[in-house]
Amino acid sequence: MDNSIRTIIDRIWTNFWEGGVTNPLTVIEQITYLLFVKGLDDMEISHEKNDLLLGIKTKRIFDSEHQNCRWSKFKDYPAEKMFNIVSQEVFPFIKNLAKDKESGYAKYMEDAIFIIPTPIMLQKVVTAMDKLEMKERDTKGDIYEYLLSKLSQAGVNGQFRTPRHIIRMIVELMKPIPTDVIADPACGTAGFLVEAGEYLRKKDDKLFLSNNLSEHFNNTMFYGFDMDRTMLRIGAMNLMQHGIENPNIMYKDSLSEDNEDSGKYTLILANPPFKGSIDSERTAKDLLAITKTKKTELLFLALFLRTLKIGGRCASIVPDGVLFGSSKAHKQIRKEIIERHKLEAIISMPSGVFKPYAGVSTAIMIFTKTTQGGTDKVWFYDMTADGFSLDDQRQPIKENDIPDIIERFNNRETEQEQNRKRTEKSFFVTKEEIVENDYDLSINKYKEIVVEKKEYEKPEVILKRIMEMEEEIKQKFKELEEIL
Repeated sequence: MDNSIRTIIDRIWTNFWEGGVTNPLTVIEQITYLLFVKGLDDMEISHEKNDLLLGIKTKRIFDSEHQNCRWSKFKDYPAEKMFNIVSQEVFPFIKNLAKDKESGYAKYMEDAIFIIPTPIMLQKVVTAMDKLEMKERDTKGDIYEYLLSKLSQAGVNGQFRTPRHIIRMIVELMKPIPTDVIADPACGTAGFLVEAGEYLRKKDDKLFLSNNLSEHFNNTMFYGFDMDRTMLRIGAMNLMQHGIENPNIMYKDSLSEDNEDSGKYTLILANPPFKGSIDSERTAKDLLAITKTKKTELLFLALFLRTLKIGGRCASIVPDGVLFGSSKAHKQIRKEIIERHKLEAIISMPSGVFKPYAGVSTAIMIFTKTTQGGTDKVWFYDMTADGFSLDDQRQPIKENDIPDIIERFNNRETEQEQNRKRTEKSFFVTKEEIVENDYDLSINKYKEIVVEKKEYEKPEVILKRIMEMEEEIKQKFKELEEIL
């Protein structure tokens, strides 16, 4: 991304902090509102140019009463006038757009709150933002990605953001196709959906030559759910800035009886909440039938099985406890996936992946919904490095298993991969052995550690060497004493 864009975003960020708005999620939300307003005016200007060229008159976003709400109008006003127009006219206008429900973003503008505190601060932010050139999809996406990276840097609400390189790895492992219907039932900033969209753009250059596939990509491919309206706004804007016109980003308690989705999706990519506990009275009864528990990390796996189509695939990040937990509920969900569906792979990740926000050890679980079984053997990989230090700083380092994971996963059927020993980074474990071990899926249960035998000299030889060294030291002291 152009350094000048980073500089502008950094300046805007500083303007907020200096003005007393210090919660990074709130800052991003306020910037998101202004980006939305700027985007509406950019769209209107484009419509006006096309109408002039074609000699026609299409429907306008801004009617005659709301011309003051256009970015190109108010951006040059004095601070006080700009502040009054944005707070008293622009915000009511964009909140009213939600009545049309035409886009995922407009749906969540009804409860938008303008909290930029002073006219001078608003003027500084608008002036800086006006320098952002946002005509190209790549630029819009880069701007929003850089904004979202601030969540991690600030260390507040960072749990909403799965590291981008981990998301990219998971998407590359799952290889979305243009006909997929992709969901993330706990979508946060919609990172998985954005990355899936970017993957498809790069891998399938014919995607937008087909009207049907293009229509599907923009309207019916991407589904994301969350219970935080701020995150829904940010997630919807993230997808739209990456060129997905009408993402299906919805307020939904995915685990409740209200969620009636079943057999709908062909691909689920997720990092659902860990260590959560919910009221079983609100939980969908068919999920409890699969695993009777209050633990969200187990219930989400049951949800994935219900909402996938037969043949649909899932890649989900899970805490290690899911893999080896000894409770009845833990064993139930593992048994369900292994016996009734096809468990493909377990990729064990080091505990530092989510630092500095959490030190929990996690894994990626990959499976296909079949309802008829199909687990023959499971591919395990022991990731020990992801290209960043595993401390709170997470600085870039040379060691990185991710390219190797993708390479080996894509070549699981080769003789070399099939015959790897348990002492290597990756290896297969048969279903029979997993069943014998009470459906335990922790890599340490099956990995063999090689202990190197080291030969040491005999004690008397070592002792003699120490005595010789001691004699030498005494001699040096004697020489020093004579000099003094």
